[in-house]
Amino acid sequence: MKRSVLIYYFKVAIVIVGLLGICNTAFSQEQKVADSLAKIYNSGKFLSNSEKLELLRNLSFNEVTDLKLGLRYAEELIILAKKENNNEYLYRGYYQKGNKHRIAGDLNLALAAFFKSVAVAEKGSYKPGLGTALMAIADVYSVMGNTKNAELYYTKAIQILRKSDNAIALASALLNAGDQYLKNKKLNTALAYFEESKAIFKKIDYATGYAYCLGNIGMVYAEQGKDDLAMDNIGKCVQMLEKQEDYYGISDYLTYMADIYQKHNDPKTALSYAKRSLELAKKYKLKEQVSKSDLKLSELYQKEGKVKEAFQYFKDHIAYRDSVTNLKSVQQMADLRTNYEVSQKQVQVNLLKKDKEIQQLRVKRQRNLIYATATTLLLIIIVAVGLYRRNKFIQRTKAIIEEEKNRSDTLLLNILPEETAQELKQSGMVKAKKFESVTVLFTDFKGFTQYAENLSPEQLVESVDYYFSKFDSIMETYGLEKIKTIGDAYMCAGGLPFATEDHAHKVMQAAMEIAAFVEESLQNNSTQQTRFEIRIGINTGPVVAGVVGIKKFAYDIWGDTVNIASRMESCSEPGKINISENTFALVKDRFNCEYRGEIEVKNRGMMKMYFVTGAKP
Repeated sequence: MKRSVLIYYFKVAIVIVGLLGICNTAFSQEQKVADSLAKIYNSGKFLSNSEKLELLRNLSFNEVTDLKLGLRYAEELIILAKKENNNEYLYRGYYQKGNKHRIAGDLNLALAAFFKSVAVAEKGSYKPGLGTALMAIADVYSVMGNTKNAELYYTKAIQILRKSDNAIALASALLNAGDQYLKNKKLNTALAYFEESKAIFKKIDYATGYAYCLGNIGMVYAEQGKDDLAMDNIGKCVQMLEKQEDYYGISDYLTYMADIYQKHNDPKTALSYAKRSLELAKKYKLKEQVSKSDLKLSELYQKEGKVKEAFQYFKDHIAYRDSVTNLKSVQQMADLRTNYEVSQKQVQVNLLKKDKEIQQLRVKRQRNLIYATATTLLLIIIVAVGLYRRNKFIQRTKAIIEEEKNRSDTLLLNILPEETAQELKQSGMVKAKKFESVTVLFTDFKGFTQYAENLSPEQLVESVDYYFSKFDSIMETYGLEKIKTIGDAYMCAGGLPFATEDHAHKVMQAAMEIAAFVEESLQNNSTQQTRFEIRIGINTGPVVAGVVGIKKFAYDIWGDTVNIASRMESCSEPGKINISENTFALVKDRFNCEYRGEIEVKNRGMMKMYFVTGAKP
């Protein structure tokens, strides 16, 4: 259950305290508080900008039923904080902006805002804020399914917050980190984090945080098969959150209640909980919860044999899931750009029309003052000058447009394959394309995370760039397509965007060259730079390729082939190239391979694997 529950102290002048009728104490995220504060905001009676900053921060934080309104408060807080040169409230503004985007399911926008809050907190040496922002980044990575980044940022956040006096922030980080371990089925670790977080929330009498701990502990019990304890804890949690009007949390926990009743063979009660979860999620526009509730209802109806209802809810789940991950954003971006260019062109047309009207009026007045011949001569001069200047303007404009077009084409080709880039320019979108035979390669550095914790950011970037720059060069040598990098992992593919017969051989040659380069760097490290050992995994099969993204286009591939290639890398050993049976069938005539036997692979069962030992003569 991912949610940041950090709160602040609302310290304002006595006049505003009197209007609110509250004392100077901490209070949790609550819609009733937001409604009360909104009355003060709408009255416009602010004694100073510092009081308005705190009021906007509280409004954005406590507004939970209208996410757009909460986002508007956060934007206004950012603008005023910049004007006042107040870094603490600037950090809070970006933090609240990211929080609203995250709840609404706009994860890319949420990450952008949270990273800005980290930058401001570091600039102002604001440790509690820095820890909280790092925790929020971890939350978003967790929702995205990026386990490595999520655990990395949770660890950083907890380390910083343990050194601060902000108990609520520490308890929140422990709560959300526990949720990450629960998601990865590390139940004992998750339960320990939840219990520590619950103890802190209970000590400071923070009801909302305590409620979330109860709910998450119930989720652990549900995973352990202790259903009675699970229902008791989750039931208490939902009751407390209903008092707080926290529908985001309620919707999520209700789906867990549906799971429990489903295991108890009570489909009627399970359906009622799932439908209530969906109703709340739709009412308060919680995209992620709508998707989860639809999926749960699809599962329940399928078990009941109601195929039509199950299929409809599954379709709704896919639609909401895609809206969260922004798979349609390329077309939307193209539409926005087209509308902008049309509006700019209309402005030019209007200016030209206005200029023509002025010229006609001037000619008409001059005709009444001077002789016909002088008027004719003057008009000829005006027209000649106008044509000359217009011709010069057109030439300059064409040169500028051509230069910008070439620059845009170059940038686009650096991001996308040439065929894909041409399709995007011609139609404004890129259709997903299936390739029947593609060889996918993954690499990963041994022990990178442990090294990274002890390196400065500059050293870390320098080490990764040293290897990845060489890998890019190798991709060019063999005509392979670099797909992406994720942390210290490097992914590439052969056989796309144009199908080839020898893609498996080329990928194998590239893999051997990568392994040789890494080994040489490790052995000949005269400058004592940070160097790593590498694992390489390769698989061959069908994939689907396409473009995703809102502001930064990304060419990516999907399919079982990609997942198995990643598993090949995970099951490899340092300095070794581990390949699947599919790839072995294509390269065995040209490369020496050592059969490893059938090895257990997560979610795949037993799979045959081979180490590549070298090229045949």
